[in-house]
Amino acid sequence: MTELLCSPKIKPEHLARKAIVYLRQSSEKQVRYNLESQRLQYEVADRIRNLGWRDVEIIDSDLGFSAGMASARREGFERVLSWVALGEVGIVGSREISRLSRTDKDWCRLLEVCQIFGTLIADEQQIYDLNYLDDQLVLGIKGTLSVVELKVLRQRMQAGQESKARRGELFKRLPVGYTRDLTGKVVLHPDQRICEAIRLVFVKFRERWSIRQTFQWFRDHDLELPANPIQGTKLVWKVPTQSLVRDILSTRHYWSTAGWRNIRALRVELKNAGSSSPIIMRVILTGPPMKRIDE
Repeated sequence: MTELLCSPKIKPEHLARKAIVYLRQSSEKQVRYNLESQRLQYEVADRIRNLGWRDVEIIDSDLGFSAGMASARREGFERVLSWVALGEVGIVGSREISRLSRTDKDWCRLLEVCQIFGTLIADEQQIYDLNYLDDQLVLGIKGTLSVVELKVLRQRMQAGQESKARRGELFKRLPVGYTRDLTGKVVLHPDQRICEAIRLVFVKFRERWSIRQTFQWFRDHDLELPANPIQGTKLVWKVPTQSLVRDILSTRHYWSTAGWRNIRALRVELKNAGSSSPIIMRVILTGPPMKRIDE
């Protein structure tokens, strides 16, 4: 962007409106540890100011949010679209195009409003004016590449996992209540407090037949449950959330292999028949809890 300080695409009407610098990192881990990436993204604001804008607003509320398909709604990206649609933005800048979007839907929405309201788009290499056909083509290609890149990365990761699985070397983190012995065999955790806590979740669910009521019972009695940490391998004890209770109840590793096959068939049959979720959950949880998955 520094070599384009006198770009002919920048007109007085662009400079009269504010500039937006959009920042994004895909996960909380990246936000905590990829600090150099954050610094480089924040530096885009200085480059935009060097291009002539005085009013530069940084949108960094999407740090830690993925832009891929099925990801949560990005509040920061929606704000960018809203301000562009109000005709208040002269340029939208980001270090890389892929920061703005990883899906065709979001990318087309952004390009459409920018073209309608005459808003420029800038990345580290170039300034793009959608009134120019060449810029439209380049942005279209870059947007497609950002979408395809994510799919290729996922395919590579999946292929790597499948290759390790075929060799018998794929070891994922076990659910709470299980561990590996010295031979690598999956066994129940030796800490009986952990196992009893998991059993208690199933006991209370059978009494109430409601995930929310089960969760509420633990909160009312101020009881903690074991959970796998986001980082590291040591279990942590914490007051449960409703999602934690739901995850424990729906974890298939707590049931025998044969029982899981039958339960899964019933679950599909009931879903197709239009049954409600509580009835489906009652069928799923009719077996004895905490069976060894290596039986």
